[in-house]
Amino acid sequence: MSEQNTVLATGGVSTGARLLVVLMGVAWGMNWIATRVILEALSPWSLRVVGIGLGALVLMIAAAVSRTNLSVPRGAWLKLTIAAFFNVGIFNVCSAYSQVYGTTSRAVVIAYSMPIWASVLAWFVLKEKLTGVKLAALALCALGLVILIGPLFEQGLPLGALFALACAWFWAAGTIYLKAAQIAIPTLAATAWQLLLGWLMIVAGMLVFYGLPQPGPVPTATLIWIGYNGLIGMGLIYFVWFVVVDKLRTMTTSIGTLLVPVVGVIGSAVINGERPNLTDTIGFALIFAAAATVLLQPGAKHDEMPE
Repeated sequence: MSEQNTVLATGGVSTGARLLVVLMGVAWGMNWIATRVILEALSPWSLRVVGIGLGALVLMIAAAVSRTNLSVPRGAWLKLTIAAFFNVGIFNVCSAYSQVYGTTSRAVVIAYSMPIWASVLAWFVLKEKLTGVKLAALALCALGLVILIGPLFEQGLPLGALFALACAWFWAAGTIYLKAAQIAIPTLAATAWQLLLGWLMIVAGMLVFYGLPQPGPVPTATLIWIGYNGLIGMGLIYFVWFVVVDKLRTMTTSIGTLLVPVVGVIGSAVINGERPNLTDTIGFALIFAAAATVLLQPGAKHDEMPE
């Protein structure tokens, strides 16, 4: 192949990959909308048991089809279990309850403050430098959270916002833990096992805190959203992410991450009828700016598990 054809072929792959990054951002943003709709018919625990179970199944099949090695070294199982606890178990339960007790738009924006908390944890745990840019992002995030959550205390404890903040913290903890643990298996395999292990934790949690689910009639439209949540939002799009993430610069893939809260806020307004007030909008803007400040730093590498 000539040098020109090689460049053209590479450019074609990159263009297609960029489009897939946009698709992924939209798909994960819509997954928050799907969660809100499904919660009208299912409990948070049932929602996560079904959705994560389907997602784990899709990723295991994808790993087998792509011939990804799923074997795990003996010493890595505990590390995978701890990562699954943070990234899958706690995150998904908290994200569901954040929408039970609050709005979807507020939940998704607060949860996606994760990059700021990850940078703070990386400084504390991994001794990474806490630069002026990261400190500015932390200040923006803190101000945004005060503006967003502060007024809610007038109506009592804002459980929805606090669950969303727990999402961000545990997601950040899982991200930094994976960096420190350095599990020597393919990323797709690590994610598939985390989903499966997290699913087992959520099944156990449901039996302890909720008991056996009481199945009842579920509207057809909700069944479609359940299929979307599990098969696409927690399965197929994860696999697509791993296919394209190494083909693009980190800054480009970070744009896909930033699309998620944007789509979540717009989708919650269009589909769920939520109407953020001026205080919400200012808080959203500050937290989004903080996340963008961290994610779009030139040369920064982000290996957080997509949510």
